[in-house]
Amino acid sequence: MANLLKRTTLIVRSIDRSLAFYRDVLQFSVWYDDSIMLSGVGLAAGSRGDITRLVIMKAEDPVVGMVGLLEFTEPRLPEPPRRERLGIGDVIFVMQGDDVQGAHRRALAFGARIHAPPHRFDVRGAGGDMLSMTSLSLWDPDDYFIEFNQRHEN
Repeated sequence: MANLLKRTTLIVRSIDRSLAFYRDVLQFSVWYDDSIMLSGVGLAAGSRGDITRLVIMKAEDPVVGMVGLLEFTEPRLPEPPRRERLGIGDVIFVMQGDDVQGAHRRALAFGARIHAPPHRFDVRGAGGDMLSMTSLSLWDPDDYFIEFNQRHEN
């Protein structure tokens, strides 16, 4: 079997707020939603007996493109500082859709922090061809950075 990256799981402040963002702004759907008691073995966070809630959001592909949202409910994790700039150890999610302007409108209505409104740019693709796209740069409710692109035909 080929190696696949199926999902990235984000530790979030409020699962309900994050779920609303990924569902209503980015138009993912809920694939899984359950509470989990930690064993204290596999996850480098929390302790044995801690209670979490995991919601897995899915894009249109049935296997890849999933985002897990994990909230520590008992006990709660301390609040991290708010990020304004990216640095080493941070994550950039690159997503693609066919309605970047709609995603921008939905993000504004949600109250998301926009780093850069939709802007057009060209970049050289892996095959050497020039790609043209419009990109929206924004932060999710837990300060994860998202680059949302819409490709255009050249």
